[in-house]
Amino acid sequence: MIFGKAGFGGAVADFEAAVSAQDAKRSGKAFVRLQETFGQAKESELLAGGPRLAAVLEQVPPAPRAVVAVLVGACVERGADAERCAPAVLAGLRGALEQAVAFADAWAATGGGAFPAPDGGEPGPELVERTGFEAAVGWVTLPQWEMAAVAMLNHPGVRREAGSRGDALRLLGAVERASGLELKSLAHALLVLDDEPLVALHRASGTGYLLRISGIGDNFQLHTLLADALIGGGHVAGHAPSSQEVAVCRETPGQVDTVGSFDLVAPDGELIWNEGTPADIPVVDGVRLLVLDEPSYRRTWPAGRFFPGMRGDVLLERALDPEETERWYAHVSPAENATG
Repeated sequence: MIFGKAGFGGAVADFEAAVSAQDAKRSGKAFVRLQETFGQAKESELLAGGPRLAAVLEQVPPAPRAVVAVLVGACVERGADAERCAPAVLAGLRGALEQAVAFADAWAATGGGAFPAPDGGEPGPELVERTGFEAAVGWVTLPQWEMAAVAMLNHPGVRREAGSRGDALRLLGAVERASGLELKSLAHALLVLDDEPLVALHRASGTGYLLRISGIGDNFQLHTLLADALIGGGHVAGHAPSSQEVAVCRETPGQVDTVGSFDLVAPDGELIWNEGTPADIPVVDGVRLLVLDEPSYRRTWPAGRFFPGMRGDVLLERALDPEETERWYAHVSPAENATG
């Protein structure tokens, strides 16, 4: 008898056993069953299956490894323990990024040209001949690793423990510089800050505030939550977002149209773009320092979360006293009529 129990749980058990025994034929059949049975999996099978698949992920051959990582991510999105699953998935991500760097180097060394789109499938013989099998697999599976890694990084416990995020960012930057490939979701997820202090100076009123931000995927989301904390909280004048706009930026599903309340400005006067992330805000004396100017033009966008599975928040800890505020303003360039 080749297989054990039916369903996703049985497929997981068979895949575990086959991978551990290095039985390529049996693991191939179980791999197909994993994908066929996932859609009908019971909650208990998903909760158990994610960590079990993560535990054997390193032993899975390079080509199907990314698909198994995506299945682990899908289990996490449906309730499996992210902190148990994440180490193997993030290690696999780093390995794929390392191979993608090797792919880019080999591609350039063998004639260059336009890079092939990474499609998540098996690399064709031409790619393998030019770059080697593992490098080609690393390249073509990058979108799958991005999907799996983001599923892990949606969870604050994973982000706290993911001390290697810096390595992944470095490798991702190397891939992007060499190939032009942008993995925006992965980059933003690796840059998410948690329990991060932020000093915001509201230039029009001359006031300052200490806030703490967590789980913010981009500066559109930050912008709305800052406006709620400061304008909605009655601390400064301006356009306050509605309760619905704020809710979708915290944890409510969906999007709601909103209007910008500020220009977000770095201490040196450069604009902090809404399309960026809070990690773009410069650190001054150990704290991120942001200036809030009056909006230089009317800008609208759909308020919501860059990562729908990630809860975001901006908490106002306190207003700064005048002396503290003055000390922070000493780091700020005079106002300019910046537009863009």
